[in-house]
Amino acid sequence: MNDFLSKKFYGNTIQDWAISFGIIIGAIIIAKIVYWVIGKFVKKITKKTKTSLDDILVDQLEEPIVYGLGLIGFYWGIHRLEFGESMDSFFSHLFIVLLVLNITWLFARVIDSLIQEYVVPMVEKSDSDLDDQLLPIIRKAIKSGIWILGIVVGLNNAGFDVAALIAGLGIGGLAMAFAAQDTIKNIFGGIMVFLDKPFKMKDRIKVNGWDGEVEEIGVRSTRLRTLEGRLVTIPNGQFSDNAVENVTMEPNRKVKISLGLTYETSPDKMELAMKILKEIAETNESVENKNILISFNSWGDFSMGILYIYFIKKEADIFTTQSEMNMEILKRFNEEGLEFAYPTSVVYKK
Repeated sequence: MNDFLSKKFYGNTIQDWAISFGIIIGAIIIAKIVYWVIGKFVKKITKKTKTSLDDILVDQLEEPIVYGLGLIGFYWGIHRLEFGESMDSFFSHLFIVLLVLNITWLFARVIDSLIQEYVVPMVEKSDSDLDDQLLPIIRKAIKSGIWILGIVVGLNNAGFDVAALIAGLGIGGLAMAFAAQDTIKNIFGGIMVFLDKPFKMKDRIKVNGWDGEVEEIGVRSTRLRTLEGRLVTIPNGQFSDNAVENVTMEPNRKVKISLGLTYETSPDKMELAMKILKEIAETNESVENKNILISFNSWGDFSMGILYIYFIKKEADIFTTQSEMNMEILKRFNEEGLEFAYPTSVVYKK
């Protein structure tokens, strides 16, 4: 029996192979036991606590820890065998890379779960749709960053020339950045819209000659429904290059009217006209009574001008209010014999 166990197979005795195989099997069994204990007891304990943080940590740490135990057992079993210097170095480097990747997986799982548990509900409660679209991209970027860092650390510790690899990736990334600079500009424009919040969904805005209601705020572009009913897609980069006027955010709507009365109008009639204009504004519930401006302000070529400025309340219907005001002006002026001027010419004959 001893002779059989002492026989060498690929440079190691059968006894050494058996011990190493036993270590690997033992590590797998221990990992299974740990997995069972966590699921059977630890999770039940964490469910009784008030906070969900411990549940997240236990759930996300469970599998990486189990795989880590199996990996350590596998390395221990293989490391005690003799395969030659090159193979021993290969297994050592492989173990380092796999261990770092396992730790990276652990961090990626925990951070992503924390975002899902705490950040996602906050974003869903917000009024903007842009953060709902940005969050998945940010989550992927964070996970990708963690994995890239983990791979770089693992390869570096395994003896690879990571600097040369990063330099090559940097040149390729620079070329891609130049090719996609417009897309990147629009994405950053979308982020600025999300951070600065110059407008939100259903707001009426004016930007770069376009006037309409915001129907969709995307990562790369924003869609407006113009006053003509057309749908316009505007790249988000335009919001950082141009001024954005938010019509919805105005406290009230200013209306400016220039009225012209004939030169036959007497001073008393002019005073009466201004008094009527003030009464019309004060009696209309949709007009702010404190902001009424009336002025006999000009001598025109064929009329005496009255400047009439009033402000429509934010909640009032703009077009209906303007129509009511204009109709009342027409009625009252006609009742009082106040004549509106129009272009005329007088021809004198000798």
